[in-house]
Amino acid sequence: MSKEQAANARSTSELFKLNGKPSFRVAFPQAMQHVLAMLVGNITPPILVAQLLGLPESDKILLMQAAMLIGGLTTLVQLFPILGFGMGLPNVMGVAFAYMPILSAIGLSYGISAIFGAQLVAAFVSIFIGMFMGKIRRFFPPIVSGTVVLSIGLSLYTTAVTYMAGGSSKAETFGLPKYWIIALIVLAVTLACNFFGKGYVKVSGMLIGIGVGYIISLFWGGINFDSVRTADWIALPRVFKWGLEFHPSAIASMILMYIVQAVQTIGDVSSTAIGGFNREATDKELGGAIKGQGICGMVGACIGGLPTDPYSQNVGLIVTTKVVAKRVFMIVGVIMLVAGFCPKFGAVMTTIPYPVLGGATVTVFAAITMSGIQLITQQPMNYRNRMIVGISLALGVGVSSLSSSLQFMPQDVQNIFGTSPIVLSFLISFLLNIIVPKDDSVPEED
Repeated sequence: MSKEQAANARSTSELFKLNGKPSFRVAFPQAMQHVLAMLVGNITPPILVAQLLGLPESDKILLMQAAMLIGGLTTLVQLFPILGFGMGLPNVMGVAFAYMPILSAIGLSYGISAIFGAQLVAAFVSIFIGMFMGKIRRFFPPIVSGTVVLSIGLSLYTTAVTYMAGGSSKAETFGLPKYWIIALIVLAVTLACNFFGKGYVKVSGMLIGIGVGYIISLFWGGINFDSVRTADWIALPRVFKWGLEFHPSAIASMILMYIVQAVQTIGDVSSTAIGGFNREATDKELGGAIKGQGICGMVGACIGGLPTDPYSQNVGLIVTTKVVAKRVFMIVGVIMLVAGFCPKFGAVMTTIPYPVLGGATVTVFAAITMSGIQLITQQPMNYRNRMIVGISLALGVGVSSLSSSLQFMPQDVQNIFGTSPIVLSFLISFLLNIIVPKDDSVPEED
């Protein structure tokens, strides 16, 4: 082995150490995988909110910028804790899809200023959840947090398939054979790299798959660069652009979602610790993660950045690649901040076709599901625990799949429980774990 090859091998090995120091040449591609995995998910919620509320194009761009800025800021705070705010572990934070029902309900009832007013208060309240994590963690054992992570993974499959088929089920071209061909080629390349590759190729499977899919898309169907040409090079965020309004019902709904997202954060951080470090997350790490999320949520409310959470697809990428070096995730945070100040950069990233993203991220969503199963099986699979998981998922997934079953319920109930299995699965597993007596019996054999 030459000196250059030995140096590359040493640098690559540093990727798998928390405080490792891989070279920029080795770390940057890993960081780009995480940026690509979260980008569309991060900018889509602000776009949907802007469209739903009928905001002008200029406001949509500002909301998108703020999403990148708050995502980058929260990622860095989580990576490098300040006064106990942050967990000190690698993760990628971004605007959370799970908040969309609440954001839509508040926005349509009271306007966008009420969204940020409710977010400011709820984010502040979540800091206290993080402060008392050591005392309340016992209410969130692996059987509960694992059920939440598993429901997250299951809920993401529809997103992956939608991406693979073209991105929007309402489009006339949705499901075209060429979309599926591109997506399956990307999936095949990604899996081939993960299963048969070695060293750099093995840990860069998703990036290589996206690269292959992007090139194919350039020659087959083309890619629209209009948004790149029209985007500005530099633009600053606007503080209190939409103001703040405080409505009790909006605040109560947002606090509930922050509580639910705190549980998801527990699950995601636990998955990161288990998948990346083969250990349980500590109370300090879990509490710091929630406090960091809360303080950055307050900042986001001031600049137009919607609520964030750890991105499950990026957790899955950590679990899949085992890349945990802080240097990689510092690059991720900086790239997101730069994108927040440079809309043209973000516009380039958004030219990646949906089928390409779908083909690459389906492997990540599968990894999330398996992380949930791994968490659940940390506890004995006796009748009690199997029923808690089974009933929680049955009702959570079942109700969200048939949202019309709640059509006679109040609209807020429909919004919270009818659009995602996560909230209902959490509430049922949380309550059953408290109510049902502990069972120390030996797990039943089938």
